[in-house]
Amino acid sequence: MLKRFFDIIFSFAGVIILSPVFLIIVILIKSDSAGKVIYRQIRIGKNGKDFNLLKFRTMKVDSDKSGLLTIGGHDSRITKAGYLLRKYKLDELPQLVNVFTGDMSFVGPRPEVSKYVKLYTEQQKKVLEVKPGITDIASIKYRNENELLENSKDPERFYIEEIMPDKIKMNLDYINERSFFKDIKLIFMTFKAIIK
Repeated sequence: MLKRFFDIIFSFAGVIILSPVFLIIVILIKSDSAGKVIYRQIRIGKNGKDFNLLKFRTMKVDSDKSGLLTIGGHDSRITKAGYLLRKYKLDELPQLVNVFTGDMSFVGPRPEVSKYVKLYTEQQKKVLEVKPGITDIASIKYRNENELLENSKDPERFYIEEIMPDKIKMNLDYINERSFFKDIKLIFMTFKAIIK
């Protein structure tokens, strides 16, 4: 109950306070490339329910059709504005709306696309018992995930066999030990990682 109250209050406040930043980002995206400002992607949420995850668009239109993973720091599909937004995680800001509507929380396992969720074992599916979040401990550890994928011979296989299982394990540990105060700590750890 406390977690949901926190999510509602701070996601609403975040949208209001950051509205000037939203406007600047909108102008930046529109001046850099053609297409919609907001990118919607179906992700798997709590109890396996689909929802539209919102992001500021950082890639050229229809780029996701050539692959769901972003590989390397200089993926040719990413726009110039997109590099800046991704570097400081500003592309994630629209997810404040996802938090406000209840599809997500500030802290929780990052929601995955159906393609990869279908590969989960029964044990791994336990991560779907809680709301997904904007940030989690795995996001902090794998903040350089794009570079790790770039250095692998088979990026998708490396993601499925190495990165994804480790992320899920970390999130299962989070679920077993979660508390409101640990969530607050994770939020501050995320800000610290972004600043670094």
